[in-house]
Amino acid sequence: MKPGFRILIIDDEPEIVKLYQEILTKEGYDVTPAFSGMEGIQSVREDLFDMVITDIRMPEVTGLDILQEVKKLHPETMVLLITAFGTIEAAIKAMKEGAYDYISKPARNDEIKIIVRRGLEQKQLRKDYQNLQKGLKDKYRLENIVGHSNEMLEVYKTVAKISPSRATVLIIGESGTGKELVARALHQNSPRAERPFVVIHSASFPESLIESELFGYMKGAFTGAISSQRGLFEEADSGTVFLDEIGDIPLSTQVKLLRVLQEREIRRIGAEQPVKIDVRVIAATNRNLEEMIQKGQFREDLYYRLSVVCIPLPPLRERKEDINLLIQHFVRKYCLEAGIPQKIISPEAVKMMESYNWPGNVRELENVVERAVNLSFREGITVDDLPMKLKEKNGNSIVSLLDQNLTLDELEKNYLMKLLKECNWNYTQTAEKMGISARTVQRMVSRLHLEKE
Repeated sequence: MKPGFRILIIDDEPEIVKLYQEILTKEGYDVTPAFSGMEGIQSVREDLFDMVITDIRMPEVTGLDILQEVKKLHPETMVLLITAFGTIEAAIKAMKEGAYDYISKPARNDEIKIIVRRGLEQKQLRKDYQNLQKGLKDKYRLENIVGHSNEMLEVYKTVAKISPSRATVLIIGESGTGKELVARALHQNSPRAERPFVVIHSASFPESLIESELFGYMKGAFTGAISSQRGLFEEADSGTVFLDEIGDIPLSTQVKLLRVLQEREIRRIGAEQPVKIDVRVIAATNRNLEEMIQKGQFREDLYYRLSVVCIPLPPLRERKEDINLLIQHFVRKYCLEAGIPQKIISPEAVKMMESYNWPGNVRELENVVERAVNLSFREGITVDDLPMKLKEKNGNSIVSLLDQNLTLDELEKNYLMKLLKECNWNYTQTAEKMGISARTVQRMVSRLHLEKE
């Protein structure tokens, strides 16, 4: 068991508190004493602990009161109850309320050490399992990034070279090109692979909340802060933080993010002292940060801190030789998930997909293949199983638009307007057809200055 876990000891008998504090401090734990139930419950409300050890019978605030408050504010905290008046009824009630264990006084020194160590090991195992479930739903190893084009070979080589380091990485590319997949590959092939991989979608947080989500806050720091909370950077300690859509972070937050990268510490909102952290930062964006710098929308010093290593991901239209390989990969993947025999995709269907421009990139291609696998009732996948947008031959079709020698912006604008009309300007439905998020569709509409007729 690694030292450094935080433990709160609550008892109205000072000699008991001092004894347990001395025993556990020698074991390497960070121990905080509280000499009454009131003092203990106040500590629980103001700070975060890995374990709370409390007497049950105390005036005003009992150990069971403290147990209930801990489980309400910090469900992951382990609670060990100790009493000189042990009964089976009290033990049953304590365990039902969520106590980790229940022991009677006088507890032997070795017994306390063992029970505390086991409790904290259990807490760590639970956290590791949650991280495993959350971060490794798919292995996201380097071999799962598909493509044999020269552009993708450069990506593979860069990932392989820099994975072992702690260098900050900036991944740039259009929506759907696989930026998060590359970030996960960097993490999973690094020495931090068994530690947390925390994804932060910058655009998903309102500006008023983003700092509290990233850096945490102390109790009373603002209205509604009824208890102290860790931020996402603290949750990722010893692991990796992936800042997706970094270009959407407000300038005021960019200043604090720069300090995190420079000083390797964060300061919770309302806290007097900073907290040291050890995280690797990987950022991604589909925006031109250099243009944003010129417009005063992004800090130049933060850009240079983030782009120690820059990995550009090409859009699918620039690596069409990878399309067939990706199609076969996704067919295998979704046939396996559905528990059905592997389907063969017809050459005509492959050709049609290779001639499509894929504005949603690999994500859109994956959605089309998944749809085809699930809709096809035959052993193979044919042109009939592909969505109408790939098959249209009228003047608004992608093939026709390509034949008109339109610029990329014009092509994107015409295609998006076509889909918006088909979906009656429903951003969610349009996003599903394109294989991107509704928020991205909204940003594209704003950038291209599209208006409903």
